[in-house]
Amino acid sequence: MWLKWLPWKFIVRRMARSKGFLDPIALLSYVRRFSQPSEVHEPIELLRAGVVLHARGLMNSRSIQQNLDWVWPMWVERQFNPHDVAFVPRAFSLTHINLTHRNWTAVGIPDYESYPLVDPHGLVIPHYDGWSLDAWIVTREGRLIAPSKLPAVEQELNYEPNLAVVTRAQEDGFQIHSRIEMTLVDGQPVCRIAVAGRAPCDAWLVISARPYNPEGIDFIHEIELTGNRQGWLIDGKDEVRFSAPADLHSFSEYHAGDVSMHLTRPRDARRVVCNVGMATAAVLFQLAPETPRAITCDVPVRPENAPPLPPPPSAEQAWADSLAHACRLRHPDPQIQFLWDVHLRTLVQHAPGDVYPGPYTYKRFWFRDAAFMLHALACVGLDQRVERVLDRFPERQTPFGYFLSQEGEWDSNGEALWIMQRYCALTGRPPKRGWRTAIERGAHWIDRKRSREGESDPVHQGLFPPGFSAEHLGPNDYYYWDDFWGVAGLMAAAELMLAYGDEPQARQFERYALQFMQAIEHSLRLAAERLGRPAMPAAPDRRLDPGMIGCLVVGYPLQLWRGDDHRLLDTLDYLMSQCRVHGGFFQDMIHSGINPYLTLHMAQVLLRAGDGRFLELMKAVARLASPTGQWPEAIHPHTRGGCMGDGQHIWAAAEWIMLVRNCFLYEEPALNRLVLGAGIASEWLLAGEPLTFGPAPTPWGPVSIRVEPTDERVVVRWQARWRAEPPEIEVRLPEAPPLIAGAGVDHVELARNLAPTLS
Repeated sequence: MWLKWLPWKFIVRRMARSKGFLDPIALLSYVRRFSQPSEVHEPIELLRAGVVLHARGLMNSRSIQQNLDWVWPMWVERQFNPHDVAFVPRAFSLTHINLTHRNWTAVGIPDYESYPLVDPHGLVIPHYDGWSLDAWIVTREGRLIAPSKLPAVEQELNYEPNLAVVTRAQEDGFQIHSRIEMTLVDGQPVCRIAVAGRAPCDAWLVISARPYNPEGIDFIHEIELTGNRQGWLIDGKDEVRFSAPADLHSFSEYHAGDVSMHLTRPRDARRVVCNVGMATAAVLFQLAPETPRAITCDVPVRPENAPPLPPPPSAEQAWADSLAHACRLRHPDPQIQFLWDVHLRTLVQHAPGDVYPGPYTYKRFWFRDAAFMLHALACVGLDQRVERVLDRFPERQTPFGYFLSQEGEWDSNGEALWIMQRYCALTGRPPKRGWRTAIERGAHWIDRKRSREGESDPVHQGLFPPGFSAEHLGPNDYYYWDDFWGVAGLMAAAELMLAYGDEPQARQFERYALQFMQAIEHSLRLAAERLGRPAMPAAPDRRLDPGMIGCLVVGYPLQLWRGDDHRLLDTLDYLMSQCRVHGGFFQDMIHSGINPYLTLHMAQVLLRAGDGRFLELMKAVARLASPTGQWPEAIHPHTRGGCMGDGQHIWAAAEWIMLVRNCFLYEEPALNRLVLGAGIASEWLLAGEPLTFGPAPTPWGPVSIRVEPTDERVVVRWQARWRAEPPEIEVRLPEAPPLIAGAGVDHVELARNLAPTLS
């Protein structure tokens, strides 16, 4: 206890000044003046992640720039090349971080938490945050063909029957072809790397162990060749098994340079030890001229959780079982179909027990990302995966009712309660008895957290206190994003309490929600008077800026306001006119890149408003997808590679699934209405092929929709298994006036000019 009374600030200041440094206490004080006073200034979770990222960046700065004669991953080859558009000057940068090509694709098996990664040029990272394997060709004269050094390669994602990344690299007749997947061998997960090489002359196919990954350096201290020259043991614990004995092998440690410099001068040593942690190794397999040769590398994957019991007989069967009950899409546009199929699997892969918004940088749980991902899973019928995550929500709640994934997130309670209620609505199941206490505590926490009369000035009164919110909205502030989630959480809690039969508690939470919304709307009126327009700023005292993207949540996905609310549409108009690059939303705050998932939020608001510009945004996001169909969290406007966050962003995957779903059908619960066909673009009908979607869960029961275009008309059909009284059905094809279908009607015919008639 006595430590609390030590004058730490005085000691720190005295030590800093004595060494000629700035006063860190005063500096921190000035930094905090740029944000609203908050009880949580810097969330520990983000600080921890940032320290890890920059610690590796510091290692990168010490190891890469003076060793550019090594073979490095593609992002380094580009970012350190002064002739490349990705070049980043290093000058005063203390850390060197991947800011231009944060792209990778995970290959996994449902319900296994281990995700081998593949970078855009075929570099393979078998273990989470580990070293990598690369494939090259080297000639007898020492010419090296390394995919990371080539200007371009071909890459694609195969997803049937197993998930696999295929990469093809070629130059001057030299060809390297690889297929990377995760499979099961005797019930154990294995990263399988099948590599084939072809050369126009005598050469060797090379497999090399690399002490780095897409973030930078990852130390290797020791590599040992097995007695039969058919495998490595790396750092005494990780195996690499080759399908054939190596014809030649070579090792190197840091001071001798990269093993790529010694490939044609193999050594007799069968082991290398490097105290720097930059050991490299290579095995070489002879290539006769114009004769392909294939080698398979198997890397047993470290299990990060208990595997499913009993384990599936194969990876292929695991995928078939996991997708058996998923909603299906049939679409004439091959890219839309491909992205749907890919991201259905992306969501399943990243929901092995918890849900993760990324396989690498973001492989952790956040309520915010979880709410969007779980919603997409529930909307395509994969409710079992949703349920097992929701069952863990109560254990993530503090005794005071706070759903905690990061300190300072005031949106988390609303997100947790909202997705619990949405799950119940979409499945028709009552909330579980074990959730009740968590729901009540969570709702009361929301009400207690709001500022009260006299605690703040009028524009902030009744809102949540300042927090860092979704972190990409700016410094700590009174974010409307948090407040809208709070209202949605209270409304969800009220509905859940009604399902429990507790009407008094439900009415209390309804009152809380009404009071909260009144406070928000009062604050928005004051902000509108100050700004001279109804567009919603990110927070009451902010000007209009990209951070206001968070306010769209009131329209999508929460639907707290009508789709044509003037405040919502004016906010969208500003974002559309001022905040787009290459057709997508550009977030200047922190991300400094094009955000696919936030662009899709804008598209959802436009779709609900009946504004055909949603398709423009949808196409922009599709164009930004990588060859494997993935999106990073934020995209560099020039390299089109990832510049922020995880290189495979699962929130973005969820948003693509939701936009496609809502193009076919979405609900307006406040109107007891199901809207069909609102996003079926006219150009999708030109092929004359039927479009089908379903069965998709809705609050009234599962629904399937079929759109049949012919030369003269378009027929919209639907089938449903209503759980009770069916909703009102509105058919709203673009370029056609909306049509309300009468009771008992199950299809509508529209003339090819899209003028509606009932059948």
